[in-house]
Amino acid sequence: MKTILLIGLNRFGSLLAQQLHDLGHQVMAVDRSEDRINSILPLVTGAQIGDSTNETFLRSLGVSNYDVCIVTIGGDFQSSLETTSLLKELGAKLVVSRADREVQAKFLLRNGADEVINPEKQIAEWAAIRYASNHILDYIKLDDDHAIFEVPVPKDWEGKSIGHLDIRKKYGINIMAIKENGQMNLTVTPDLVLDDTKTLLVLGDQRSIQRCFRL
Repeated sequence: MKTILLIGLNRFGSLLAQQLHDLGHQVMAVDRSEDRINSILPLVTGAQIGDSTNETFLRSLGVSNYDVCIVTIGGDFQSSLETTSLLKELGAKLVVSRADREVQAKFLLRNGADEVINPEKQIAEWAAIRYASNHILDYIKLDDDHAIFEVPVPKDWEGKSIGHLDIRKKYGINIMAIKENGQMNLTVTPDLVLDDTKTLLVLGDQRSIQRCFRL
């Protein structure tokens, strides 16, 4: 469990608060809008109405005590930038800020953000890869070259064991887990025989995965 300071309760911020709540983290939410604060109260440990660009207000939150400070202010990049910079100046351990454009990401990283997230870009990339192929069930990008794909078992793999296929040696791909009937099995052994009831979570270079599974 982590302690998280969440600044900005627009739609993305509110959805993030919901997910953090479901994962059991302690969240302090901050927004200028009383209505937004009131609507989020059931999902957070605490909440404050205030201006995060005000140093006195931000200092009163004790930002250095949180494991992560997340800035999700939307539609007001100046406030997002000022808040990000102040958080770092006040000793925040980890500052993650939202950007809507690449130029915003660059400014945020230069002015205190340790990491930047661009939700629309990430979802667009996921949707393009997921729905442009009939053989990709899910996709998680790890860096510019590597990703995790969920794919069905190819027809010519059915009835064969993982050890027999040896895709790690042939393609440099690791089978991380097997999914069957919605259940995840992380115990992947060489003698496990594959069939069409299973899907594979595979990790590797994206080009190697695409070549291996003909994506």
